[in-house]
Amino acid sequence: ADSDTVYTYLRKNGVDSLDAVICTHAHEDHVGGLSGALAFARTSAAYCSVTEGDSKAFDSFVAALDAQGVGITVPEPGDSFMLGSAEVEFLGPVEEYDDANNSSLVVKVSYGQTSFLFTGDAEYESETDILEAGFDVSADVLKVGHHGSKTSTSQELLDAVMPQAAVISVGEDRNELPKTQVLDRLSENGAAVFRTDLNGT
Repeated sequence: ADSDTVYTYLRKNGVDSLDAVICTHAHEDHVGGLSGALAFARTSAAYCSVTEGDSKAFDSFVAALDAQGVGITVPEPGDSFMLGSAEVEFLGPVEEYDDANNSSLVVKVSYGQTSFLFTGDAEYESETDILEAGFDVSADVLKVGHHGSKTSTSQELLDAVMPQAAVISVGEDRNELPKTQVLDRLSENGAAVFRTDLNGT
């Protein structure tokens, strides 16, 4: 269903070329729509924190890349590339973790004076390691970690990012996400909150 949604969206909008595809980590809710994207659009670069997964969704992603002759690049912290006039920099993970969520790619996109921080499902451990590594995580817009789970978006991270806007990617969720304490932290830090379950895509 995710692939159908992404395929239809790209086709409807005539997006048949993607400069880069970034898969934060191998969990199905983060990779599930990418094979659909690649069924319509071509790319020349793909990034992920791993090259192998244990789900049919990840296997489909790899197969779609293989069909285009594209391999997965596992970036190192500090690696970057230019996307037009914007810089895309990988900030994490800075360590190896047993937990796939903490292994999420954390990406900062900077365009002029405006910046966005995408944190995947990175949790406190990864957030702390990125901060201790000295990376500049300040950003105007924060994609809130792990769908608003209480294990992500620590106060320390928020104090360093200081976002004007926070976007939470979340649907009707059995875990009742986003968690109240995360919403409270965002509010106390002055961030305007936008949620895909309430505000759409």
